[in-house]
Amino acid sequence: MRRILWFRRDLRVKDNPLLSLGGEVLPIFIFDTNILSSLEKNDKRVSFIFFYVQKLKQQLKELGLDLKVFYGKPLDVFEYLIEKDFDEVVASGDYDAYAKQRDLEISHKIHFRYIQDTYIFKHKEVLKDNGSTYLVFTPFYKKARKILDSKNIKELPLQKHTLVDEEYERIMHIDEKLELLSSSFELHSIGFEEVALTIIDPYEKLRTFTTNINSYKEKRDFLESDVGSNLSVDLRFGTMSIREILRVLFENSHLDIEPFIRQLIFRDFYAYLLFHFSPIENENYKYSFNGIENKPMFKTFCEAKTGFPIVDAGVRELLKTGSMHNRVRMVVASFFTKDLLLPWQWGEAFFAKHLLDYDKASNVLSWQWSAGTGVDSQPYFRVFNPYLQSKKFDKDGVYIKYYVEELRNIEAKYLHKEEYLLEQNILNYPKPMVNHKEAAKKAIEIFKAQKV
Repeated sequence: MRRILWFRRDLRVKDNPLLSLGGEVLPIFIFDTNILSSLEKNDKRVSFIFFYVQKLKQQLKELGLDLKVFYGKPLDVFEYLIEKDFDEVVASGDYDAYAKQRDLEISHKIHFRYIQDTYIFKHKEVLKDNGSTYLVFTPFYKKARKILDSKNIKELPLQKHTLVDEEYERIMHIDEKLELLSSSFELHSIGFEEVALTIIDPYEKLRTFTTNINSYKEKRDFLESDVGSNLSVDLRFGTMSIREILRVLFENSHLDIEPFIRQLIFRDFYAYLLFHFSPIENENYKYSFNGIENKPMFKTFCEAKTGFPIVDAGVRELLKTGSMHNRVRMVVASFFTKDLLLPWQWGEAFFAKHLLDYDKASNVLSWQWSAGTGVDSQPYFRVFNPYLQSKKFDKDGVYIKYYVEELRNIEAKYLHKEEYLLEQNILNYPKPMVNHKEAAKKAIEIFKAQKV
């Protein structure tokens, strides 16, 4: 059988179900211009992906295979490939609206086989006893956890393959007329600038994490502590298998692994909800209020000039590194949707533009959780107080001062006091753009008036 092995969110050789299928194969990766056309030319994710595409290509060569890389629209690529007499294309499933539509269109051209890889469970694997979908995380988690105990997470074996005779050394550009051009295997040849990134091997991250995992539950929200796994970007692009992570965790079952397993299942829950309730990608699940459009206010937020130290620090971390501490993400999203009353879709798009670990399901559902509009979201009357949050999780202002240099000479206790920040003139740093207590009260009143 002649198969196209389409690598997407699985940029690795080890424990990859694509390579557990034998036969004559054409491994491919597509730099999708439908996605790339909307990105800045110095987008960090493109540099990250290109690094791992190069690494994957080398790993495949060591197995006697190779990776054919395309630049163009996936449908055009497959219009070209179907002329070469392949029996099927195999790829791991993806759950956002664009991915599902893209794959549906391609399935009309060639037999399309989905395989499970990106998440722990298939989208219909964790259901209520009556076959319906869970809407609340805790019962989903309890059911999923029982299934996980008996789930086969063994490493998938590599099969023997014969490589299809093709041109592999250059990037193949393809247009709607199916005309081909080739370019050197370099990032600039697809129109992007190389961004310097600190890329740490995921196996090194996992080893480090297991030494800290007993502190994960207690310290993961504290900003001066780095006890997180830092594996979110690797899960996003599949540079390490989710099964591999679970195997390592279960091998260390004498440690306090359950809090992190719970977070992995939470990631699955969000993907599960996005699959079963696809309109939530852009629309509220509940409440008709959808924020108030205010472009000047949005611009101030995006420039990290809100006058709220913890919020500005989080946005600056995002702009500088492509990441943001998980606790800060929740604080920032609550501030955006409740204090500023901006549409959660704007915040989601801003994160989507800058997050290195951007995952559609996790990002959309997290923003809807903070806005109080999503499935199993926080109650509308719960509004994070940015000052209390920073006082609790960054008491000494270490995180804030690292990213907001204008505040480095301010005594830490004042970074958590709204009255001080409203009254004092701090050199080169703005006063808070809203009064939190008043803004929170207004948000609660607006949501209370909505019909569920």
